[in-house]
Amino acid sequence: MPRIQSPSRGRTLRGARRSQRVLQLHVVPASRLITVMVLLALALGGLGLRLAWLQLIEGTRLEARARRVQTETRNPLGRRRTIVDRRGRLLAIDEERVTVWAHPRYFRFPGDDSAIRRSTSEVSAKMAPVLGVAATDLVQRMGQHRSGVRLASNIEPSLATRLRRLGIDGIDFEHGPQRVYPQGSLFANVLGFLNLERVPQAGLELSLNQRLQSQELPLGIRKGGDGTPLPDGIGAGRMHRDDLRLQLTLDTRLQRVAQLELARQVQQWSAKRGAALVMDARNGELLALASVPTYDPNEFWEFSPSLFREWSVQDLYEPGSTLKPINLAIALQEKALSPASTVVDKGSLMISGWPIYNHDKVAHGRVGLAKVLQVSSNVGMVRAMQRLNSDRYWEWLERLGIGSAPDTDLPGAVSGQLKSRKVFTGNPIESATASFGQGLALTPLKLLQLHAMLSNGGYLVSPHITRGLRSGDDLAGPGRARRQSLLDQKVSFQVLRWLESVVEKGSGQNARIAGYRIGGKTGTAQKAANGVYIPGARITSFVAHLPIDDPHYVVLVVIDEPQGDNAYGSTVAAPVAKSIMEALLVIEQIPPSRPRQS
Repeated sequence: MPRIQSPSRGRTLRGARRSQRVLQLHVVPASRLITVMVLLALALGGLGLRLAWLQLIEGTRLEARARRVQTETRNPLGRRRTIVDRRGRLLAIDEERVTVWAHPRYFRFPGDDSAIRRSTSEVSAKMAPVLGVAATDLVQRMGQHRSGVRLASNIEPSLATRLRRLGIDGIDFEHGPQRVYPQGSLFANVLGFLNLERVPQAGLELSLNQRLQSQELPLGIRKGGDGTPLPDGIGAGRMHRDDLRLQLTLDTRLQRVAQLELARQVQQWSAKRGAALVMDARNGELLALASVPTYDPNEFWEFSPSLFREWSVQDLYEPGSTLKPINLAIALQEKALSPASTVVDKGSLMISGWPIYNHDKVAHGRVGLAKVLQVSSNVGMVRAMQRLNSDRYWEWLERLGIGSAPDTDLPGAVSGQLKSRKVFTGNPIESATASFGQGLALTPLKLLQLHAMLSNGGYLVSPHITRGLRSGDDLAGPGRARRQSLLDQKVSFQVLRWLESVVEKGSGQNARIAGYRIGGKTGTAQKAANGVYIPGARITSFVAHLPIDDPHYVVLVVIDEPQGDNAYGSTVAAPVAKSIMEALLVIEQIPPSRPRQS
């Protein structure tokens, strides 16, 4: 059958044909294509050059800039080097400790609704048994503060863990190094301490601060893509811990004996204070430097700041009769006296209108120089030193460093007081009083140094308490002494023999030790303040040399303002020196003395 086309469809097809458009294609000129290609090549070349510039020229700078943005620099923790004694015993060390902070505005217990706020009394009741303190103390400490209250410092990490297990919101724990002094008060006068902000305040901690700081490098922390902190730039050896330790010359065992005996005697005689020093005369090393009263550097805030200084190094006093052996050595060296010289002691004399007496007002007649020391005759010393030209005498006192500070690593060492040449030589009373140790002033440390000169054959050595930095468990032996030759050996040994007679026959008999030859000299001097002697106030002292047949050590004990009519160097200071020497003989394993040669 013939297909009949619908009129509507036919109209649609015809309309479609009428709506079609014919686009005529034009040929693109080759020059235009070349231009486009050139422009594209130039663009790609510029991009390449820019990338090359960024990578090769600017790469390092841009990388550093990006690293600065992504990296946080953490400063070192400020760890300090350990301090040990001559035998490696711990004196000061950094240990991990925890500081506990409270923020009362956030106090909640485990399981509490977020709207609940616990009171300070509720929190204190839970924490007090763990801290070992009264709950009322914690409540008082927090007071009305809402945040940032320091509840406890310097606590053990294990104790902090127990507190953390309580699960109390509003309690923070700050971990970090804390300076700890294992020997407590034993070396406080030497070591000093760090305050709660770890800033050195006294002693070696302050004077040797730079040497005691551990060599730590800042650590960079780079943030990862998810914000995770990652160590940055850690090369070989970057995490190496400084293991250097500062080794001292002091001996813990001897220091403990010295401090205990000193404290006992200070208490018995109701004295103001006392000091005991032990030196190896051969090299100037101090084996003990004890002082009472003292303090605990672990709890320094509980003590008066007046205790934070070592008075035997920083305070001046008139040495009294302990200077007499030094004066006789000067006169012997100048040949103004001889070992056989004698003087006449009438018990008193007048110098430029000033009366001078022996301490006991006794006249001893014509006596030798050994006897002058045995009875500690002031008159005898004046007569002996009058044979030495006063100008030359002053020069020797200056040469010995009476008016200057000793060369030492002890912090705070001060200069002594010696009158000018003009004043000293212009009035005979000045040289007269200096002959028995008054009218001039020095520190106990300086006097110890002068007496060491007698023991070591005439050399002035530098007193010191450090042997230097050592690695790990390595310990240093005695170092070579810095010394200055001042006296002939014969002169110094002659004075030592006279000092031995003081212990055997004179005022130093309380320091005798069976089997050992010991020399010594007592001293009881008036105490002055603002140029005026204080009525009834005195400083007692005793200096010992041992053993006389092979002199190695010098011991000095000074006790300030002991009370009682019988308070003298022989009764107060000499017994302490004896106890220290007995311990020294055992610690250093010193054999009994050889018999004296006739």
